[in-house]
This record gives sequence, C-alpha cells and structure tokens, in this order.
Amino acid sequence: MPVHTSAYKGPPFYFLNAHFETIIPSLNRKVNGIDYFRESITTPDDDFLTIDRLSGDGERLLIISHGLEGGSDRHYVRGLAKIFHQKGWDVAAWNNRSCNGEMNRQRILYHHAASYDLRSVVNHCHEKGNYQEIALVGISMGGGQTLRYLGEAEQFSIPEILRKAVVISVPCALQESIKTLHLKKNKMYEQRFLSKLREKVKSKALQFPDIDLNGIDDIKSLKEFDNRYSAPLHGFKDAQSFYAFCDPLPFLQKIEKEIFILNALNDPLLVGECYPYALAEQMTNIHLETPQRGGHVGFVQAGKEFTYSEERSLAFLQ
Repeated sequence: MPVHTSAYKGPPFYFLNAHFETIIPSLNRKVNGIDYFRESITTPDDDFLTIDRLSGDGERLLIISHGLEGGSDRHYVRGLAKIFHQKGWDVAAWNNRSCNGEMNRQRILYHHAASYDLRSVVNHCHEKGNYQEIALVGISMGGGQTLRYLGEAEQFSIPEILRKAVVISVPCALQESIKTLHLKKNKMYEQRFLSKLREKVKSKALQFPDIDLNGIDDIKSLKEFDNRYSAPLHGFKDAQSFYAFCDPLPFLQKIEKEIFILNALNDPLLVGECYPYALAEQMTNIHLETPQRGGHVGFVQAGKEFTYSEERSLAFLQ
C-alpha cells in the first residue's frame, strides 16, 4: 500500500518544536464528558486487568491500548473514547498491569510485548459482547502491543470480526527507539519514565520483599533500571535481551489484518525503522502516514477539540 500523504496542517503557532507538541498536550489537555464504568477480568496466570468502558447500543467496539506508564485516564485515551462513542461505538480502554491506580497481584508488571494481556481483553470483549465489529487503537507502547498481537495470528486465533487497527506514535523498531531516550535532548522523557517506574518497583517490593531496592534511587538511566529490574522481573538476563524480545518489528510482516500507522517525522522518540516505508510499499494491508509535525502523541489542531490522530483513527476505522 503506498504511503499516504498527510492532511495534518500542524499545531497552533506557539507549539514551537516537537517537544512543545509532545509535552503541552500531556500536561494541559483535558477531555471532559467521559463517564467510564470499570470491570475487572482475571488473566490465565491468575492476575487481573481493569477495563474502563463506555457502552450503549453499539454494534462496534473500539479497544484502546495506552502508552508507557499511562492508562485509560490519559488525555489521548479519553479523546479517542469520546470521539468514537459520539459516533455510536462502544469503547473498552484497558489498563496494563499495575497501571491507573491498582497494583496487580503477580510479580511481573507489563511491557511492550504484553500482547497476552491485550489478547485476554479482546477475547473477553468478544465472548461477552454481541458485536458485529471490533477495532483496535494502540498508542506508543500500546501500539507495539497491538502490532505484536496482530502478528501472532499464526499462534493464537484472532476474532474474525476484528478487521482493522490503528497505531499512533508507535516505536515499530523498539531497539532503535529506546536509544533516543539516552540522547541529551530527550533526558526529560527518560527521567520522567524512570521516576514513575522506580515508585512502581518500590510498591511491587511490598508484595515481594525479596526484590532488592538497595541503590534504586541512585539509578540514572532507563537502561540501567531495565538491567536491574525490568529484565529480571520478566525473565530476561539483561536490558538488551529484553528490548530484543519486546521489539514489534519482526511481527509487522506477519500481520494480515488491515493496519494504519501514524508516526510524525518530528517525533523525538522515533527513528529509523520506526517509519517502515519499504514494508508499507510491499504489503497491501499496511497503511503508513508520516506527517512532518505531531511530536509524540501530540497532533493538536488549532481550534478543535479532537486531535488529528483521533479524527484520522475514526476516519480509517469507520
């Protein structure tokens, strides 16, 4: 499928660069009028996932996967939930283990390759609902989970009524993307993630006292944290093997469903194969759009309630 020419005109004039486009919406954007109801489901390994839902008489269901240290309460999830629900869709915005207020039971937390939890959510919604169509939208890390889930179709069945998916600001090549967090210009993002993850591991150590917290506050980089905690907690010897396993790139060419990838060229966290032009040109089911502007999960539009990524997702999935 040829790469799509983007119609995104860019953010308001005072969004001076990619960092403004990324940070301002994250800090200031409010999406009102969302009244979720929460349900909890049990996973095959006896953990639980929470799903925040908007339901009506919809025949179509949108399942939303959030980004790193996010949740259904983040503006980019609420924006998607609102615009789709206004068009008659039911919405299921699920929270990764330990995200959005409730610590999970098991020792593991979550990561970019937690497609098994997305699978639990999809199967639950499919079995318990009466939908004619299910669609997925994944943002950033949630996009990586979505790509992996769709690329695992040979191993695990995917409902036939799930035909399309959108991924936004997705690190298609995680091993390249993760290196951007070590750049001096991106230090603020790395330290923000690091601060949140430190507190999460401290909470997990209350459940599992054998987790060694000595020196955790002295850790200076995300890679050091992943070497010390993320990798071993999830069964990997080090950060590099962890990143290699979590990389969605090998799964892209295995996807048979129709997918739309929206990655801004000025995204400070994306580089290289995160823009899979060659694959999009070879595969008829992969749609790729790479606007010049947008930042990371930004895509703000002057004078509009919804972002370009939200309107574009709706247009593709409708």
